Amino acid sequence: MTQSAYRLATYEDLFDLPDNLIGEILHGQLITQPRPAPKHALAASVIGDEFVSPYQRGIGGPGGWWILFEPELHLDKHILVPDLAGWRRESLPQFPEGAYFSVAPDWVCEILSPATARTDRAVKMPIYAEQGVSWIWLVDPDCRTLEVYSLHQGHWLLEHTWQEDERVQAPPFNEISLVLSDLWVPESSGSQ
Repeated sequence: MTQSAYRLATYEDLFDLPDNLIGEILHGQLITQPRPAPKHALAASVIGDEFVSPYQRGIGGPGGWWILFEPELHLDKHILVPDLAGWRRESLPQFPEGAYFSVAPDWVCEILSPATARTDRAVKMPIYAEQGVSWIWLVDPDCRTLEVYSLHQGHWLLEHTWQEDERVQAPPFNEISLVLSDLWVPESSGSQ
């Protein structure tokens, strides 16, 4: 019986990827995905736009956070790139000077797509739990839903699911209302 050699992916493997791919290393395996589709990018952009001013800049909100698009996280042996991530400033008092973050965020938001949903749920969510991320949001532009999970004793607890055009005040960002319909491509505009 012939056995093939199995090589764990390394950080250097990410450097060889084409610019149109996002690479992550999860449990030693290189996982790639294309850049976000337009409706995926819209949802991430709206969430970032709604939260950066009040939570990062303190304009109309409490401040005290760093909110970033697609930060590279080096957590234990994993390299992850969530769609959005946020750190309370007390969790990350010194902003890193390097190309990545080695401190787990307090909040992660993953925008689900048919190509990424399985990995986001079955592989990345357990890693985020192991690393002590307190909150995870799963946004599904196809189903038009937002699921909010909190970490309890190392396991994810579904706090609430919102849908369609509901107005949301979701933890850990309860001070600001988010109108979900702003995240979705209007149905009348069609798909391209």
